[in-house]
Amino acid sequence: MHNPYQASSDLSEHKINVGISQCLLGESVRFDGGHKHSKLCTQQLGQYFNFVASCPEMGAGLGVPRKTLRLVGNEKTQRVVESQNNQIDVTDALASYSQQRVSELGHLSGYIFMQKSPSCGVFRVKVYADNGYAQNSGPGIFAKAFKEAHPLIPVEEEGRLNDPVLLENFLVRVVVYHHWQTMNEQGLTATSLINFHQKIKYQLMAHSIKGYKQLGQLLANLKNKPLADTAELYIAGAMNYLEKKATRKSHTNVLEHIRGYFKGKLSRVEQTELGQIIKDYRQGIVPLIVPMTLIQHYTKTRGSEYIEQQMYLQPYPHTLGLRNGI
Repeated sequence: MHNPYQASSDLSEHKINVGISQCLLGESVRFDGGHKHSKLCTQQLGQYFNFVASCPEMGAGLGVPRKTLRLVGNEKTQRVVESQNNQIDVTDALASYSQQRVSELGHLSGYIFMQKSPSCGVFRVKVYADNGYAQNSGPGIFAKAFKEAHPLIPVEEEGRLNDPVLLENFLVRVVVYHHWQTMNEQGLTATSLINFHQKIKYQLMAHSIKGYKQLGQLLANLKNKPLADTAELYIAGAMNYLEKKATRKSHTNVLEHIRGYFKGKLSRVEQTELGQIIKDYRQGIVPLIVPMTLIQHYTKTRGSEYIEQQMYLQPYPHTLGLRNGI
């Protein structure tokens, strides 16, 4: 019998390479000589991630301490200037470093950025007009360069990771993408691509029924399609659908599907109990960990090879406790 926790073994036994804004590790690289140490990153996620740190402003030679920066202009003419003197323009230095640095980071399986930063912010970084007022928002210059160079690598901002659903979503995407990288390093074959899909099917279903069905159809009749092209379409679709947050309703749908595989293996009382616990989860009475623990128990004691191979059963180490909060 396969180990039902196998899907998370890579993260438990081998740290995954994840990029991070250097200040989040507690290093004094901020404009004021300070840092933004994140205990969530260093103490919790650091057990499982091998962090690869970057500070684009330091990398561009701006030094510490330095003047604060901000984005000005619009998407087409966006520049990075000193906040108190927009005649001091550091765009070219930051852009040059960013392009050089992101070219070195294709091996990463994820990236955690510092929020609100004109270099590292991913979402809603203020962009100022000439009159000094914020007119819109967008990504920082380094974060934008990274996303353009590596559109499939999962990214998130440290501040948003305090939301249990967003943290869980990010970790799932990191683990899935890491498995994809590993599979490709070992050599892509039609069989390995189908096995990969089989492994993440229920995880996909938890995020998007449409994606689950569409990607399954994509892999039909692989003999008649160029494998590399199909694989490229597959992982682009998978990472896009996995970015959608799973809900109690979508998780419940997956749990009921799994419950169906135990038909004939559980007594009537056990089936009823599992059904009630799934219902309790759907209604918000208990967290996801409750039905998942019972399903993991039945998987080990009653056996279901199809369910055992599902990453959804344990996509990351249970010691993170993430399913206690969703």
